[in-house]
Amino acid sequence: MPERLILASGSDARAEMLRRAGVAFDITPARIDEDAITAGLEAASADPRDVADALAEAKARKVAARHPEALVLGADQVLEFEGRILPRPDTKETAVRHLMSMRGADHKLHSAAVIYEGTRPVWRHIGQARLRMRVSSNAWIADYVGRNWDHVRCFAGAYRIEDEGVRLFSRIDGDHFVVLGLPLLEVLSYLTMRGTLPS
Repeated sequence: MPERLILASGSDARAEMLRRAGVAFDITPARIDEDAITAGLEAASADPRDVADALAEAKARKVAARHPEALVLGADQVLEFEGRILPRPDTKETAVRHLMSMRGADHKLHSAAVIYEGTRPVWRHIGQARLRMRVSSNAWIADYVGRNWDHVRCFAGAYRIEDEGVRLFSRIDGDHFVVLGLPLLEVLSYLTMRGTLPS
């Protein structure tokens, strides 16, 4: 019998990636205090990629404690700009400020995935993509945020490249799935290698 896989994330984008890849899974979002975990790690001068990894692991660990019979996939993404983590915008004004500050510059997305089996992590991966924003006008950025706020408010950077947000960029280097929030190819490779997915 195939192993049961649980996605410990409420992200529609991550669930859709797995569905389109033909993966059978259940969803049990993990309720963790992401802000507190991030603040504690930043206070300890943790690298942004390590923060993404810690958040993904915290999600997997919490759900795995309730479902020790399953494989649990935790995932998270952080945006690194000028060496620091740029948080999700809490208002439209914050989103506009973030996008204006990144104009013409590069930033990184770190997308981490951790898989738990029982009480221990058995696999992890952190993917990285580098994105360069074009120099958009103040008016266009403000209009973009106004048009898309309901769709981008929960994303660091206040954009989704699968929608109008792609117009913010002049260059994207890295795996498309990593930009969307999950190192999907690596996840699929691991699940196939262990026999969870048929090959």
